[in-house]
Amino acid sequence: MKLRGLVLSLLMIAIQSCSGDSSEPSDLNGDGGPLREDGGPSREDGGSPRTDGGSPDAGSPDGGPSDWGDGEVSVDGRAIKVGGKAIQMKGVCWNPVGKGREHPPRGDYAAFADKDIALMKAAGINVVRTYDTIRDTVVLDKLHAAGIRVVMSVYSYGGDPAARASQHVAALKDHPAILMWSLGNEWNYNGLYTNVSFNDSMARLNQIAAAIKALDSKHPIATVYGEMPSRATIAAMPDIDVWGLNMYRGITFGDAFTQWKDLSPKPMFLAEYGADAFNAKLPGYDPESQAKATHALTQELLDHSTANTGGVCSGGTVFEWSDEWWKAGNPSQHDNGGSAPGGGPYPDSTFNEEWWGIVDVDRNTRPAYEALKRLYAP
Repeated sequence: MKLRGLVLSLLMIAIQSCSGDSSEPSDLNGDGGPLREDGGPSREDGGSPRTDGGSPDAGSPDGGPSDWGDGEVSVDGRAIKVGGKAIQMKGVCWNPVGKGREHPPRGDYAAFADKDIALMKAAGINVVRTYDTIRDTVVLDKLHAAGIRVVMSVYSYGGDPAARASQHVAALKDHPAILMWSLGNEWNYNGLYTNVSFNDSMARLNQIAAAIKALDSKHPIATVYGEMPSRATIAAMPDIDVWGLNMYRGITFGDAFTQWKDLSPKPMFLAEYGADAFNAKLPGYDPESQAKATHALTQELLDHSTANTGGVCSGGTVFEWSDEWWKAGNPSQHDNGGSAPGGGPYPDSTFNEEWWGIVDVDRNTRPAYEALKRLYAP
């Protein structure tokens, strides 16, 4: 869900020492809050991905992981398309950090790729969303071979130069595993992890998005927002093609799909959703409740699918693939507790930061993995 190290956040602030605006923002100013990290993107011959209007062809949605092929990625009305077919993102957030390791600097993708990708493919997962930029083309080749595309984070930490985003995109834009570029992670809460104001964060992301448009016209640009943006915020970011929403509203998304339909005609996906496997009400390990929430929330995504039902949602990336032991204490042991902005997960409305994986840190699958597999596997 969020990079929940307040200590890490304060360290980044100390390093970067950017000024912030802590007042409650209005329509254009977002909603204040906590912090995360990352790199940066770019594009090639100008212009945004194809946006030729119209509704998706509900008769030709995507299927399992290997059905997309290497077709061009485009935006058509509310739909994200690959090779002209509307897709359903059956995804997970992937940030592999082993026992005893910290994050930042970044996930250890190479060490976990073989086991993780095999398990993902078996579950019917077709998208991973990252919090770092994967520059290792061996890892990207393995994802592509498994039929898994990447929502690639190229800029989240405001302490990085904007040009770094363009460097990442220039290096990766021709790789067939790329689905889209992603800018920021719930930046309305964390000020790009440097506590800059909402408007300054938005201006930085607009600058980066424009640079990407000039470098690569073949992939959409997404931004990831905490909860629901205002209509004014969406209008103020015209180079953003797709909106990812981090949303924790318990065991249902409530009126989120109706809200989005009224707000914008652009594609939307749930960039983070789900539940952790520790129940503070017991207190104790409760993988069954995690599985229940994972199934219920993912079913709602399918019920409102742009590809399959003519709805407003292009799918989602459940938070998250594997437990991360570094978040709430000693990175060599499994701790309880933690905190995060934005609502609260089922059943206890408590963010137990080290328990979110649908597989554990040793890659043992949890019931939530099986719940996703029942919904997604071909």
